[in-house]
Amino acid sequence: MNAPIHTVTNQAEPLVGYDVFAADRALAEGVERHLPEGLRASVREELSELGRAAGSTQAQEWGVQADRNPPRLRTHDRYGHRIDEVEFHPAWHRLLAKGVGAGLTGAWTREHGHVRRAAGFLVWTQVEPGHGCPLSMTHAAVPALRTDPALAAEWEPKLGSLVYDQGLRPVAQKAGALVGMGMTEKQGGSDVRANTTRAEALAEAGTYALTGHKWFCSAPMSDAFLVLAQAPGGLTSFLVPRVLEDGTRNPFALQRLKDKLGNRSNASAEVEFAGTWARRVGEEGRGVRTIIEMVAATRLDCVTGSAALMRQAVAQAVHHTSYRSAFGGVLIEKPLMRNVLADLAVESEAATTLALRLAAAYDDSGERERAFLRIAVPVAKYWVTKRCTPLVAEALECLGGNGYVEESPMPRLLRESPLNSIWEGAGSVQALDVLRVLQREPAAFDAFLREVGLARGADHRLDAAIKALLTELADLSGIEARARRLVERMAVVLQGSLLVRFAPSYVEEAYCASRLGGDWGSTFGTLPHTLDLQAVVERARPVA
Repeated sequence: MNAPIHTVTNQAEPLVGYDVFAADRALAEGVERHLPEGLRASVREELSELGRAAGSTQAQEWGVQADRNPPRLRTHDRYGHRIDEVEFHPAWHRLLAKGVGAGLTGAWTREHGHVRRAAGFLVWTQVEPGHGCPLSMTHAAVPALRTDPALAAEWEPKLGSLVYDQGLRPVAQKAGALVGMGMTEKQGGSDVRANTTRAEALAEAGTYALTGHKWFCSAPMSDAFLVLAQAPGGLTSFLVPRVLEDGTRNPFALQRLKDKLGNRSNASAEVEFAGTWARRVGEEGRGVRTIIEMVAATRLDCVTGSAALMRQAVAQAVHHTSYRSAFGGVLIEKPLMRNVLADLAVESEAATTLALRLAAAYDDSGERERAFLRIAVPVAKYWVTKRCTPLVAEALECLGGNGYVEESPMPRLLRESPLNSIWEGAGSVQALDVLRVLQREPAAFDAFLREVGLARGADHRLDAAIKALLTELADLSGIEARARRLVERMAVVLQGSLLVRFAPSYVEEAYCASRLGGDWGSTFGTLPHTLDLQAVVERARPVA
């Protein structure tokens, strides 16, 4: 129909056809900062290639298709044989193939691989976050497998491969492999020491038969899973392959798929083991210690994944308000909208900068950096993942009703936003982990103080916040009940220190005035009006 009433005006075009990496100035500058000069040009091109793919119409359509066509469980074939398989939409496989091909499971052996991977993960997750789960778990499994050199020699080349080889076959026959995890049980949750799955030793050294139930097992079509079970010597880590060396299926009964709030493209299953063959990873009774580095790596991906959601939400909000007019002018030029967008942009940049700093620490083999990670990862995981949901909700509101309908990418971002705060230990677990490190590892807190102290003297509000934090730590009364308050302060001080050192003056000024100086309200859009808010917003603009 061509009637005038059907002419579409005052609507923004979709945000496609741009380089997601290069358009994110905070991310691009951070990558340059953490890489040696001789590597910068090649990595910039590597990430821009992925960024252009992420911003393409084709990739965006894959993301929509994967989300709107959730996986389907097939317990039996047409003849009644038990197969325990999950069918995914072709878009899921295309997204995974691109992610694997971009090296998002291969950080551990590449030069400065963690910064490169974190940046790529932040870029590609913006297309569709659900498929990031198997990418993350596969990446994180490597340090656990390395506790057994023979196991690592067999599996690590497959996990770091640039080939996505779908289908269940013996790993020796595959060009690449993915690894999932099955830690959580219905009676335990984060308290994995309460797990009841049993492991009985078999005749072959290091092999066991597992019996039990896992309440959450993500990406159940992965080639193998790291699981925890109670062996005779206590809680122990195991590797459970889906297919055994002789080509037979390992007993791995998928009972049902979870009907989740978000993360819909990714299958999360309840799994039963009944005589399931497993190979021990690490020593009996040291299961938690064996997987601790794996946990840390997935927690960092929670930070990076949340930073990705935040960045995409901000990009959508800035893009929409750049083209939408109301009350006599373009929305982005309105002082109040500009304040909202600037506040969102500052939060997003702080998350991105922190995620890259942690990734850079992984690339450094020094003891001080390892000590820093032990405390900074749970601090960041607690705070960044919790800031994600209110930021995405506010960004959605910038689009108004256009952001609330399912044709918009915003509902998918909003449904996804709470996940990273829950996955791998919810907020209180992170806060308690920080207390545990403070009490047991003084070198870690010393590394934290050295890091934030690098910016001392540059901003009086940061100096005051550091002093207040030390005062808070000096009083140990009721420390557990104050844990969230304490970890929040540690997070904002750490982010403030990074922005003071690395961000443009107008960004760090906005952060310090609001998050550290107290000149801020209870919602986004309450920055001091005297700041250079226009510069903050322009920095966050995605260049299509």
